[in-house]
Amino acid sequence: MERTFWYKDAVFYQIWPRSFKDGDGDGVGDLMGVYEKLDYIQSLNVDAIWFSPLYPSPNADYGYDVMDYMDISAEYGGMEAFRKVLQGAHERGMRVIMDLVVNHTSDEHPWFQASRRREEPYTDYYIWRKAKKDGTLPNNWDSMFEGKAWQYDELRKEYYLHLFAVKQPDLNMDNPLVREEVKKIMRFWLDMGVDGFREDVITFISKDKGLPNGSPLMPAAKGISHYANGPHVHEYLMEFRDVLDQYDCVTIGEAPLVTARRALEYTEGKRPELDMMIPFQCMEGDCFLTDYFPHRFSLRKLKWIWGHWQKTLRGRGWNFLYLENHDHPRIVSRYGSEEYRVESGKALAASYLFQQGTPIIYQGQEIGMTNIRLESIEDYEDVQTINHYHTFFTNRPEKDRMARIWRASRDSARTPMQWNDGPHAGFTTGEPWFHVNRNHAEINVAAEEGDPDSLLNFYREAVRLRRSLPVVRYGTFRQFELWSGKLFVYERRSKAQRLLVICSYTPEAVKFRAPKGYDLRKGKLILRSHGDDVENNGFVTRPYETRVYLFQDRRVPEV
Repeated sequence: MERTFWYKDAVFYQIWPRSFKDGDGDGVGDLMGVYEKLDYIQSLNVDAIWFSPLYPSPNADYGYDVMDYMDISAEYGGMEAFRKVLQGAHERGMRVIMDLVVNHTSDEHPWFQASRRREEPYTDYYIWRKAKKDGTLPNNWDSMFEGKAWQYDELRKEYYLHLFAVKQPDLNMDNPLVREEVKKIMRFWLDMGVDGFREDVITFISKDKGLPNGSPLMPAAKGISHYANGPHVHEYLMEFRDVLDQYDCVTIGEAPLVTARRALEYTEGKRPELDMMIPFQCMEGDCFLTDYFPHRFSLRKLKWIWGHWQKTLRGRGWNFLYLENHDHPRIVSRYGSEEYRVESGKALAASYLFQQGTPIIYQGQEIGMTNIRLESIEDYEDVQTINHYHTFFTNRPEKDRMARIWRASRDSARTPMQWNDGPHAGFTTGEPWFHVNRNHAEINVAAEEGDPDSLLNFYREAVRLRRSLPVVRYGTFRQFELWSGKLFVYERRSKAQRLLVICSYTPEAVKFRAPKGYDLRKGKLILRSHGDDVENNGFVTRPYETRVYLFQDRRVPEV
């Protein structure tokens, strides 16, 4: 099938289904809740929905521990509800992509249960090892979520590898039968009409031969050099590409610690292994490698990261643009300001939505949802959060440990969506599965719908504009004010159009003067947070002020 590369003109909306909307009143988000909100999603002017896992799961890692790849969890409404949502989305001109989680399964998956019993052909579907002769673990690798990366199984009398939670055993992708299973899964969903996949930690699927010990200099990640971008990962992804090429679909690879140059190894060329890679680096503006090792937010660092990815992938790969997803806390609470929530939320939106690439908006991002701060670690659900609390910084006072959780927990991105100021934020008529943020009385969709200056309506207009401007897809990217720690200013330039995006990252007044070659008085101010004054070809910023100017260099349709 000839590919259209439709994703290059698309904006995605990510749904973490457990917390989006409950349609049956049991306190858990579900697909009928999504169906009720399809018109709302369409109103954001987005082109596609990305669903975090919907498969049957015991929820040790909320869906990323899969029990059955070819079914939809009854908790979410089952296959009938999914088909209804898929059809409803397609009728509204929106595509749907699924999360494909094939580095690991649940330990309750039938494959794993058969592998424990050494039943053929499943005996080697997972990575099993005996203890060393001295009785110690097969190697020194760490799990990302729970202690060491090996768990002893009493039935098989061997250890299995789990790079994530104990209940998430790693599949043995070196076994060709496992790769055939992955191809079956892909065909199953694509034949149903699904439009592609976000492939979870896909660069971890190939491990070094012999599983050697990892460097002791990588605390909490010993062994990662032996499975990130492993020896056969490109070979296996090209096998999967043979299936994907039969459909007009998109593939998005999740790759922790991937660099821009490494991303090109997967996305460059006429027949790339993956269409896009998720760049974790854009989440390092206020931390070192992971959200749990924080430092003060640095706009200069973030600007360098954005500029580096734009420059490196230009004409060779395609950027995946995001500021929030289910794996990171809320961006207003990190890079922005809760005091200036709306203003900083608009600056953040304009900062990434007009770069070259395919943006995603994560549920609640469009209304400026913020981090939740719960009193005790007992109130949290996320396995990674709980592990970090009990494993790291245990010598610190309780208030310091909880402050780190408030700042970094993934649960802050997983609180129920705030639809209105009513009970449980309009998320459910029952008892919600997780805490609703108390600020839902002020921060909710209903309150922002009727406010023309709301963050929600800013997102709608920003997405509409980027879809109408060819310069956003084809134009070059260039930054100004490179050394400023307060302003992010960039242009997108094509033969027909120039776009100048000006975003303040401070409540302070900053004098801004247009770059050489620009006259703000001759540009069209097409998007702004507040203010339209221009004096001496510049202005003094208001708190977190945002402006986007369009310059028409040749006759093109008005926006």
